[in-house]
Amino acid sequence: MEAIAEEKETRLSSDSLIRILEGDILDSKLKPGDRLDEQSLARRFEVSRTPVREALRHLASSGLVEIRKNQGAAVRRLTTTELIEMFQVMAEFEGLSARLSARRMSAEEIEVMRRRHEECTALAEGRDYEGFFAANNLLHEAIFLGSKNEFLHQEARKLRNRVNVYRRHITGPRLMHKSVQEHAGIVAAIEAGDEEKAHRLMREHVDLLAGSAADVVLALKAQSGEA
Repeated sequence: MEAIAEEKETRLSSDSLIRILEGDILDSKLKPGDRLDEQSLARRFEVSRTPVREALRHLASSGLVEIRKNQGAAVRRLTTTELIEMFQVMAEFEGLSARLSARRMSAEEIEVMRRRHEECTALAEGRDYEGFFAANNLLHEAIFLGSKNEFLHQEARKLRNRVNVYRRHITGPRLMHKSVQEHAGIVAAIEAGDEEKAHRLMREHVDLLAGSAADVVLALKAQSGEA
């Protein structure tokens, strides 16, 4: 009975650790390349190293963590190819959300979208990059909500969380004003109910980010001191 209880406790502990570490990675609290030391994590969560090891193995199987022989675990850094492919899929998700929003958005939802766009514009003019990044996410979220497709929304959110740390580097201060101009066209097309134009402009808006993926991967490697 004690062995069963211990096994259950370990399983529950590892499940909790998986959720916490996964959240830290997806929220960019843990960044690509960050080391995940078993002993440090065990002290942080006041558990033995066994549930920590199990959690890291699970996260490795889902592609969020990389475990290297004699080097331990680290938050997995996407390759340039993977990042480009993710942005291409994200462009399709976001393009579809804009198309559906042009067809389905209510007047109240259009007003929220417009306010989000105005917030992005003001923050870009004020060169508030951190504020702009957060407001930009809210604008895209408003368009996903307007699509009224919960499956699309949830799948896109998972992918967006995976690429957000890279997206933060891509949409830097130089590109804020360009993003605002592109947003204006997307918002206008959705308001006008022009499904094709909304779809095309949103796809182009997101797909163009993929072109900077190689630069971002190299910049993150340089920040971590890699050759």
